[in-house]
This record gives sequence, structure tokens and C-alpha cells, in this order.
Amino acid sequence: MAIKTFKTEIEGKELSIELGGLAQLANGSALVRYGQTAVLATVVMIKNPGEKNYFPLTIDYEERFYAAGKIKGSRWVKREGRPSDEAILTGRLVDRAIRPLFDSKIRNDIQVVLTVLSFDGENDPALPALIGASIAISTSDIPWHGPVAGLSIGQTGKNQWIITPTLSAKEKSGSEIFVAGIEHDKEIIINMIEGQAPQIAEDELIKGIDFARNYIKNLLDFQKEIIKEINPRKRELVMVEIEEEFKKEIENFLKDKLEKALYNPDKKERLENLEKLQEEMISSIEEKYRDEEEKLIQANDLFEQKIDEIVHENILKYNKRPDGRKLDEFREITTEVGILPRTHGSGLFKRGTTQILSLVTLGAPGAEQYLDQMELEGKKRFMHDYNFPPYSVGDVGPMRGPGRREIGHGALAEKALLPIIPDKETFPYTIRIVSEVLSSNGSSSMGSVCGSTLALLDAGVPIKANVSGIAMGLMSEGEKYKVLTDIQGPEDHYGDMDLKVAGTRNGVTALQMDVKINGLNIQILKEVFKQARKARLEILDIMEKTIKKPRPELSPFAPRVYSLQINPAKIGTVIGPGGKTIHEITDETGATIDIEDDGHVFVTSDDAEMAKKAIGKIKALTREVKIGEVFQGRVVKITDFGAFIELYPKQEALLHISELGPKVRKVEDVLHQGDIINVKVKRIDESGKVSLALEKKSKKI
Repeated sequence: MAIKTFKTEIEGKELSIELGGLAQLANGSALVRYGQTAVLATVVMIKNPGEKNYFPLTIDYEERFYAAGKIKGSRWVKREGRPSDEAILTGRLVDRAIRPLFDSKIRNDIQVVLTVLSFDGENDPALPALIGASIAISTSDIPWHGPVAGLSIGQTGKNQWIITPTLSAKEKSGSEIFVAGIEHDKEIIINMIEGQAPQIAEDELIKGIDFARNYIKNLLDFQKEIIKEINPRKRELVMVEIEEEFKKEIENFLKDKLEKALYNPDKKERLENLEKLQEEMISSIEEKYRDEEEKLIQANDLFEQKIDEIVHENILKYNKRPDGRKLDEFREITTEVGILPRTHGSGLFKRGTTQILSLVTLGAPGAEQYLDQMELEGKKRFMHDYNFPPYSVGDVGPMRGPGRREIGHGALAEKALLPIIPDKETFPYTIRIVSEVLSSNGSSSMGSVCGSTLALLDAGVPIKANVSGIAMGLMSEGEKYKVLTDIQGPEDHYGDMDLKVAGTRNGVTALQMDVKINGLNIQILKEVFKQARKARLEILDIMEKTIKKPRPELSPFAPRVYSLQINPAKIGTVIGPGGKTIHEITDETGATIDIEDDGHVFVTSDDAEMAKKAIGKIKALTREVKIGEVFQGRVVKITDFGAFIELYPKQEALLHISELGPKVRKVEDVLHQGDIINVKVKRIDESGKVSLALEKKSKKI
């Protein structure tokens, strides 16, 4: 293909797509520029289908430090290694927007690689990454139902919605919501949402999503023009169709058995019953089709399809959920706090068989996380981590650190909690929460939000409001749909939507939505948000029966952080040459001392007396004299023009010879090194030099 470039604008900023220039051996590729941020999107599909019983799609989002003109900060390793959390989250965002647009029956491996080649520090690469993925697939020979488009929305200080806010604008407003959608029946419907907000009302949130739709439409129209001009020829994929006779054979075996096994409120029993029934099904056909292994694979596919049909039909026709709950009813919730003796704060949140233990650790300001990423630099004082061990679902597996799902769920809970974390001036601690998923049956990320709120309150952290979260689901068929509160098990796996909403009584703080259908219109979203708010407030009521406000005192095992302000010019005095002075203080007191450029000093210690001692030494080193202040000083140096008097450690001032009397010709006639005299601060010049006068004559004068 000859190189072709297409251009459009988003609110006066150019978006360009170049096709045919780079990565020509891929099935499809596109270089997308937005501002001075550029992302190369490629897609490759292997020719032959594999033996997997699922759609094998992989999305890799690759950050490159050279894109931002950086060299990795690690002293030993300069090459990019494991993707950063931010890269994983962006990859998941793109994945959730494009995955529903493929035929789930495809068994050919497909890989989309998104490489950030240039980053201008202001324009988020997520927008060109999604557009790039969409147009690369759309102009390739790979069949799919795109295009899709998406962008960020944010708010100004006056709560006005704006499109594609810069990274600095997002940081100031605390609001960032990425909305993606497609066109269906001449209407823009939403198929993915990811974002955080500072306690925004649901009605206002709907306005923002609706506001984004016109811009999404423009981006879709732009892509359609490109696709029309390229006119790609799509490959015909071989997808094995199940014979009707075999399908009926399996359905007859499962008749009346599958629903009985499926509809059980106990997850463990339900899974055991389904597994047993599936084994019986395979055994019943194994002899007959022993030479047709594909039949066994098809039987398992039919087993899954039949569960999907039953769950949909019973909810849509009879409002019947697998565990017998009403559509807007959540499972039984119990909460506990303070269950571990040595942690700084702990909360246990149970919703049905989902069980989350959240633990808070408070640390010194210097324990902040340093960020060394392509997009992000600086420090981070609040962190939430999420662990999902295999035993939480009754399974075994390797424990090799967090996977993409764990990073995504942990980040979502962190976004939900960040707006209620006190600022550093109010509470100068570094705060880390770890949520351990002890048992999972749906909505463990929202359970982590609830458990973490309990743990923060138990730790005595003065949070601004309490947060809870709920996972909402949807069952649909054509125009008919039902909204479900607190989805679990089969409703999550076979449902058409997973929308997680977290927030306070005042509004939403974080949300995440993905779908398995085309998407949702605004009317359905309104209904879902309304039902989610009702559940969220009811959950807060339950949580607040256990603990409503932060404990008045921190755990006795938590360190104490004390702060003081010094003149920034005195920072060097506290640190000393080569850090000698500050090391002497920390060695003597055991306290941790963190000094910021603006002169804020934080002293952290488990021992209050030692902290006070360290503070006293810092105050002595940084004390500033005032005009008229009287000192009993010691003569430390004699010169021809006067004597230098030590007022206190590290602070000397000049007593000029003229201050000793009109008849004094030599300083040594009246003063000697080591003498103690009373002096008064007479003058402080612009450079900070202090001049003294005698307060009253010593016996020698």
C-alpha cells in the first residue's frame, strides 16, 4: 500500500493517521499522531485456527522511554522491562473497547501491539492507541464489527465538561473519564467506560458521557471515510458449525438437569454440580464419538451456550436469578474492623461468598513511591494493591506476582479511594492499603473498596467521606433488558455488562464498564446508575453500623509524624556537609527526617520522646534571631574589628568594636575567647547577617 495520511481535528487539535508506511508485514498497521504524541498500532492474525476453546486476543501496550526523551532511572538496567502499571491499564482499556467487536467464535490468535513512539507530556496516548487499534484492524483483512472510537472527558473548575483534557488539567481537576463507543442503528452507544471523579453526581456523570458522544461520532465518521477509501478485503475464516442433530443430542441430555445444577446459591456446590454434570455429558458421548475429538470440544461449547441461554431466559422472562435474589437485591453483607492486632488498620468485608481483607499501613512521608515511567514522574503517597491468590476461587496456581487483572482491580479501587484521602498538610503520612481476596464470587474489586474504607476508618485516617462500591449487570435480548444489582458467578460470566460503580453519599468517585454486546444507550445507563446509587447507599448504611468515623487515635503500633516549618535557606544547615548533621540526629534519636524544598520538615518515630528530641535539635539549628532579642552568648573569635559571639549552635553574630565603648582600641583589652556576655540583636541585614550590641556590660568591660 502506498503511504496515505488522513487528518481531522478534535477541538482545534490535529489528529492524523498514516497508513502504509510502517510495519508493512503486519495484517494491519497505523501511525496515529495527536499533538506531538504518536502511537504505532499493529495487528497480526495467524492463518490457521488453534485448538483453544476461546477467542485468543492479546493486546500489548508498549511504553518506550525514548518517546518522552528519557533514560530509565535505574542505575543498572536501562532497557524497558515489565510493563508499568500505567501501560497495563491502558492496554486493558483498549482491550475492553475492541474485544466485543470480534466474533467470539474466532479461534485464530490475534495480537494487537500498541507502541508509544513519541510522548509530548500533555496528550494522553490512550486516545491515539485506541484509534490506532481500531483503524489498523478495520483496514486489515481481519473480520470484525468496528470501528470503535473513544476519548477522555474532564471538568474545568466551573464543572464544565471538556474533551481530551491535558494530563496537567486532569491532575488539577481530579476528574478523568474515558468513554468509548460505536455506531449502532444510527445511534452512538457506549461500550466501555473507565474513570475517576471527585464525588460527582450521577446526573452530572450522564451529562458528561452524553457530551462525549458527538465527538465519538466524529471520530467514527473519520474512520469510516478512511475504511471506504482503503476498501479492505476481509478474510473468510473457517468456523466450525455444530450439526443440528448433535446439538439436539446434547440438549436432550442436559434437559431438566442443567438448570437444577445451575440454580444453587452456594457457589461451591453449584460448581461441583456443574462439573459433575459436564463429566457425565462427556462420558455419555465418549464411546460414540471416540474418533471425533472435535465433538467433545463442541459438547463443552454447547454446555456453556446452554447455561448462557438459561440464565438469560430466566432473568428476562421470570426475573429469576441463580441464587433466588430480586433483581435489585445484593447478597448478605457483614463487616468487621480491628481484627488483626499489629496492623495499623484492618477491615473485613463479606458480600455473600466474596470475602475481602484490607490492611492499612502508615509510613513516614519519605516512604512515598517514586515514579519512574514514560508518562509519570514524581512521588505517590497513597497506594492500593490487590492480591487475588488461587485459593480464593478454590484453585491452585503459581504465585508469581500480580497479573493484569490484579493490577486493574487494584488501580480501580485506588481511584475510588483517592478523592477521600486527606491531603499531606492534614495528614502527612504515606498510606498503603493491601486488599487480600480471601474468597471470590464476583465483585472483588468493589469489595476491596468497601474493605479499604473500613480499614482506613479503623486506622484513624481522617478520610473526607466513606466509600462503597457495587457491580451492576445486564441481561438483554433485542430491545428487552433487565438490570441486575451485585452480579456474581453465572451472571458475571454469561451477562452482557459489568459496570462497577464506587462512590460516597455525595457522588461517584470511580467507575469501570465493559460489555459483551454492542453497547448501551444513555437511557439504560441512567437506569443502571440510579440502581447502583441505591445499592451503594444501602451498603454504606451497613458499613457505618460497624464504624462510621475514623478512630480518634492512631494504632499504638503506627509511627507518629510531626511536622515543622523552617526557612528553606536553613535546609543545608540541618543536612550538614555530606549529610553529617542530619545523620547525627537520626543516629542519636532513631527518628526518620524528611525535608522538602519548601522547608517543610517531617519527623517520624515510634518513640514520642525521641521525636521531640529530634525536633528540638532541628529547631536549634534553624532558629532565627529577631531584632531586640537578648542572648547570653559565648565569644568564639576575636578580630581587629570586633568579636564573633555564638548565640546558639550554628548561629554566630558580630559584636563590632565600636559597641565596646568609645575608648576601646583593641578588642582583646576587654574580651577574650570563651567569655560569656549578654548581647542584644541590633540589626539584621538583607543577607541575614546579624549585628549585636551589648545588653549590659560584663564585669570585664
